[in-house]
Amino acid sequence: MKKKLLSVLLCATLVAGMTVGCGKNNNNNSTKETNSTNVETTKDDADKTDDKETVDTSADTSTDNSSSTDLAYKGKITIMHYSTSEESEGNGGSDGFRTMNQEWADAHPDIQLEQNVLANDEYKSKIVTLAGADDLPDVFLLQGMHTKAWSEQGLILDMTDIINNSPYAAQYDLSKFYPFQQGDKTYGLPALAEGTCAIVVYDSEVWKEAGFDSFPTTWDEIISAKSFFDDKGMTEVAFGNKGKWNMNSCFLSTVGDRFTGSDWYHSLIEKTGAKFTDQAFVDALKFTQDIFASGVFNKDFNAITNEDAREYYIDGSASAMIAGNWDASYIGATLKANDPDLYARTKFAVIPQPAGATGTTNTHNTGMGYAVAINAKVANDPDKLAACVDLAYKLTGADFATYVAENYALSSLTKVAIDTSKFDEFTKAFYNFYENPGCEIYDSFLNGAIWDVLNSDLQTMVNGEIDPETVAANAQKAYESNY
Repeated sequence: MKKKLLSVLLCATLVAGMTVGCGKNNNNNSTKETNSTNVETTKDDADKTDDKETVDTSADTSTDNSSSTDLAYKGKITIMHYSTSEESEGNGGSDGFRTMNQEWADAHPDIQLEQNVLANDEYKSKIVTLAGADDLPDVFLLQGMHTKAWSEQGLILDMTDIINNSPYAAQYDLSKFYPFQQGDKTYGLPALAEGTCAIVVYDSEVWKEAGFDSFPTTWDEIISAKSFFDDKGMTEVAFGNKGKWNMNSCFLSTVGDRFTGSDWYHSLIEKTGAKFTDQAFVDALKFTQDIFASGVFNKDFNAITNEDAREYYIDGSASAMIAGNWDASYIGATLKANDPDLYARTKFAVIPQPAGATGTTNTHNTGMGYAVAINAKVANDPDKLAACVDLAYKLTGADFATYVAENYALSSLTKVAIDTSKFDEFTKAFYNFYENPGCEIYDSFLNGAIWDVLNSDLQTMVNGEIDPETVAANAQKAYESNY
């Protein structure tokens, strides 16, 4: 277990974990959480109803804090999220979320904040199960893909007026609300920090040795370097797709944008005519199948997780990795502590351009895939609703934004100034990566039933067991049936 590293020299977010995030095992160790009950469930424990650790420190309410304690509500609030103790190690968004949760609990000793904290993959599954049973927590993290269905079912609170009346409304980056809007209503406050699911982390020195002053800009160049890395016994690019979502979130939604352009996906979201069976998207699928059959990735990419893949980079057996910003953050924290030479050599790049792709160039998918949402039933108790809203403001407002800006050089929903002069070259390079144009993260939108079909088919497709045309047809059928 790596020691927790909280340093202004690291940068991280979630996106999606943010939007998509990663299904980490957590270590079930909890920091002292005053006035809260914290339940953390490991990945291995996820299917065991009795295998949870509860840490209740409600007896200790001595923390001095300056936050408001004048809320009328004095009962219990349940909150469910995935900022586990391990998730927050070096991950700015999760660390900030966890820290704000605790500060709010400390500031409100008369309110019992009951936290159910799951690893990311388990969170995604559990929250859908709870929604299906109309048993959502009072406060939880909403993925953009569920906004339409859950708002139509009356499960989530319309937060439009709450957002407009927020003390931070003038500081909000309004573009961040898009995944959580349905019609003229908004159902969540975008949470965690802005991040990307598609970043190339690479060893600049070994690629210079291969003849490239920076990471290749085309996949043809990547393929041309394969013999060099074969001779060194190194994998060119590490990737992990055991969780199935990785191929979609960390590869296809950026590569797809290169073929289709961004208007195509917006048309899918808005139901204005685009189809998964459109030739440009089929071409993106064909490229994905071909490049994963080319040998430039580790052979076991479908059998390992992104956490496993990043260890290939950390131990020097891979020259690069394609992953989310959370992986880049973990890599940085680990290398800084254990391999400062590789830490200094590590740079960042966008996914190379596929041959024949004419939609966009240099894009990387980015956004805030989760929002703090409130169970619609909470509106039946105005005092409890006021407390839940106050918590939502704390988790997404100026306190959170300042924390992740000062400690991780990250941006979030609430705009605050970021001074990057104090950061090292690794962090500056990561921060500057976001100057590249962004595109949407596919599974921040539409419907989980669509992604269940596409993600499973993608894993089968890159194994060579199904053709891209069938993948596209199945995705379109799921789209028409579920969205």
